[in-house]
Amino acid sequence: MYDTAIIGSGPAGLSAALNLKLHNKDFVWFGSADLSAKVEKSEKIANYPGLGMITGTALNRSFSAQTDQMGIVLTDRMVTAVMPSEEGFSLLAENDIYEARTLLLAVGAAAAKGFRGENELLGRGVSYCATCDGFLYRGKTIAVFCGDRRYEHEVLYLAEQAEQVYLHVPYAGCEIDRENVEILQKPIVQVKGESRVTAIILSDGTEKNVDGLFCLRSAVAPAVLLPDLAVDGAHIVVNRRMETNLPGCFAAGDCTGRPYQIAKAVGEGNVAAHSILEYLSQYGQTQSK
Repeated sequence: MYDTAIIGSGPAGLSAALNLKLHNKDFVWFGSADLSAKVEKSEKIANYPGLGMITGTALNRSFSAQTDQMGIVLTDRMVTAVMPSEEGFSLLAENDIYEARTLLLAVGAAAAKGFRGENELLGRGVSYCATCDGFLYRGKTIAVFCGDRRYEHEVLYLAEQAEQVYLHVPYAGCEIDRENVEILQKPIVQVKGESRVTAIILSDGTEKNVDGLFCLRSAVAPAVLLPDLAVDGAHIVVNRRMETNLPGCFAAGDCTGRPYQIAKAVGEGNVAAHSILEYLSQYGQTQSK
């Protein structure tokens, strides 16, 4: 049982992880080893106090160096489900279950975006885990959205299972080259079906008949992760202590709303960490895994 599980490796998640580490808490931190793609792609950052004008790449390298210095380890797995439990939360990441007393959602704003029909068909042909559900589609036709190059190995696994794969990637330089994989030139905008997925629709109106859709993203939308989580549109509802409506669940960063600024995310991550520390104080000493 961890003290805390952090989902998201942007500035908010990093800020919380640093503070929890300083207080000797036992936590698991889910995210990309490259930390924040949003920070990395920032050409110039001028409003982060004390750093002057800095590139996103330089700031991200500084973030990474600090995690190494502090001995903080990232778990490069996507959390696909979170279930409240008597003692806290159970998190499903690929095929493993992690237990934590508290949860911090620092998933960014992009995680709130999905395809029309995606939420309604989750578990009925829509999946977020290739290794969990890929075997169900042996010899079938599937669509795959691969949101990051680091998930291409999962696409290859799915291509070994399925007879036909329709693949869309939002980045350049996809290296998938299989006879049964067709790279879609237009993005997916909708998934169709009643009791099960039957088709996807592309931005130009083209419809492809499929038996399932795999969405391989860095994070799952908060409302999908935790169905009882209070949201306002695309944002998680929090108070000034970064508490959500669910006891023991906190949120910080872009996922809580505008402004989408690094300084704001770092501050919220700090506040969330201290709120978590106060919440954990009712359990006494740090729990062991």
